[in-house]
Amino acid sequence: MSSVKNNIVVPIDFSEQSLIALNQSYNLARHSNADITMVYVIDEAAFSSMLHIFSDKDKHEELLREGINSKLKTICSEAKAKSGLDLNYRIEKGKIYEQVTKIAQELNSSFIVMGTSGETTLKKKFIGSNAVRVISEAHCPVITIKGKDHNPGCKIIVLPLDLSKETKEKTNECVEIAKFFNSEVKVVSIINSDDEFLVNRLNRQMDQVVEFISSNDIICTGEFIKDHDISESIIDYSVQVNADLIIIMTQQEEVWTEYFIGTESQKIINGSNIPVCSIRPIERKDTTDSILS
Repeated sequence: MSSVKNNIVVPIDFSEQSLIALNQSYNLARHSNADITMVYVIDEAAFSSMLHIFSDKDKHEELLREGINSKLKTICSEAKAKSGLDLNYRIEKGKIYEQVTKIAQELNSSFIVMGTSGETTLKKKFIGSNAVRVISEAHCPVITIKGKDHNPGCKIIVLPLDLSKETKEKTNECVEIAKFFNSEVKVVSIINSDDEFLVNRLNRQMDQVVEFISSNDIICTGEFIKDHDISESIIDYSVQVNADLIIIMTQQEEVWTEYFIGTESQKIINGSNIPVCSIRPIERKDTTDSILS
């Protein structure tokens, strides 16, 4: 493995879920030889709405930063004692998703690991606003942590397979993560059509993907499930095989792209207590059918 240090960004707000996400980042940092940078963002809108209460606004912000700094120092000290890792932190002010994605890009981070409550609004069309904006705009994979209890490692990865041209990116990322953890990969494809042509294409894709992952000395199997509810079937399957991670590609819809990612991706992120790694597709003009060419 390369000795070059990577970086993992972990947004932190002292909530239970953000601390669970931080704890989950330790093993990934060890296996990928990465530093961890915690990012606390003073929400500009929320901060500004409170300032009318205080006569000395600059002094109030200074005191707020001192309190945040003290808490982050304590977390760093406890994390080092627990994990043996050195953690860094940044305190920024602005919009949370903008600062998190900006810092991740600035540090050329390999991952963002963030806690999410999975709460939804507008009849479940959106996931938490900051999480969805980070997932939609980050240039690196984003691992969202919704559940409370997680295994310390990553023994089993579930890789949902479809016919999108971005499947190659998802497969390559899966191989890298599986190598970090020496994981087994279970490729699953949900068939919700009786169209023989589409089923045959999925079969070819499955064979290609399983062969490619196996060629990297990773244990890999493939399975087809016939069901009309794609996201629910993927989550149920992942629970059945005791998966530690689900890897998805977050194809964006054509409308409201700042706030809206693919419907099935949203459902998986919202509904899964198993961590989900979301990968943003690279913009390309290539429309070739072969995912591994």
